Amino acid sequence: MAYMVYDMVGYPAYATPCGKGGIGEALVKEYTSCGVHAIATVLPNESHDHLTEAGITWFPLDVTVEKSVIDLKQNVLAIAGDYLDILVNNAGICYTMTAIDTDVEAVKRMFNVNVFGPMQLVHHFHDMIIKACGTIVNIGSIGGIVPYMYGSSYNASKAALQHWSNTLRLEMSPFNVKVITVISGEVGTNILKNDVNRELPEGSYYSPLAIDFKRHVQRTPSNRFEYAANVVAQSLRSSPAAWFWYGSSTRVIRFFDTFGWRTFFDFVFYRDFNLGKLRMAHLARMKQICE
Repeated sequence: MAYMVYDMVGYPAYATPCGKGGIGEALVKEYTSCGVHAIATVLPNESHDHLTEAGITWFPLDVTVEKSVIDLKQNVLAIAGDYLDILVNNAGICYTMTAIDTDVEAVKRMFNVNVFGPMQLVHHFHDMIIKACGTIVNIGSIGGIVPYMYGSSYNASKAALQHWSNTLRLEMSPFNVKVITVISGEVGTNILKNDVNRELPEGSYYSPLAIDFKRHVQRTPSNRFEYAANVVAQSLRSSPAAWFWYGSSTRVIRFFDTFGWRTFFDFVFYRDFNLGKLRMAHLARMKQICE
């Protein structure tokens, strides 16, 4: 039987419960249905009832704490021995805000989860994966490819993860270890719950778009179960794609990122995020100041 560790939960920036109902739960259940002994993780203070009820093995884990990762490895060794076939790095938090209004401390917490967490897991589990000639799956995002509005910091964390994953794939190739970077479109997940009540700060230059911003953080992404089925199927292939694009808008983004000019998406998002309205408001404000 194949063994895998699946870092299931989306880690919140502000201790908000979110273990149940995200793509993590969908993925771990899909792996289980494929005959994989999936070992899920949840934050130490999170509910695990949904995993226990589904008969899924789970352990507590905080990817930002090295001792927690070391303890997880000992628990996995007791179940799987020295071999780990699949490691899925899915822990992630979202921080939605304009670049100039960013709370840098919040971004540091996000990088600890989105970037340094996967690095820490690979560092401690690499020997088990190499022995199994296994697979590492890193869950990225289209945000790491295009200048998706209000996501500059999140986009930066995913770009960092994806480029690290890209090099990791090359470095692990002599050991016959496969590394898949999943470029995800928007998928139904709990990751947005942390931002659902976020508002632009008072006095922000983007205040004319306050209603648009509120609508953006309260959006509802697409089906997580369809996403899970496709990602799992790809990761179980003998020769999976190095970069696997799946989810809303990924086909169009992949095409124009490959064949379009570098600033192509500036035009697209300028229109989609109503930046013309912001520009008109700014010009009116400047005119009023000059008068």
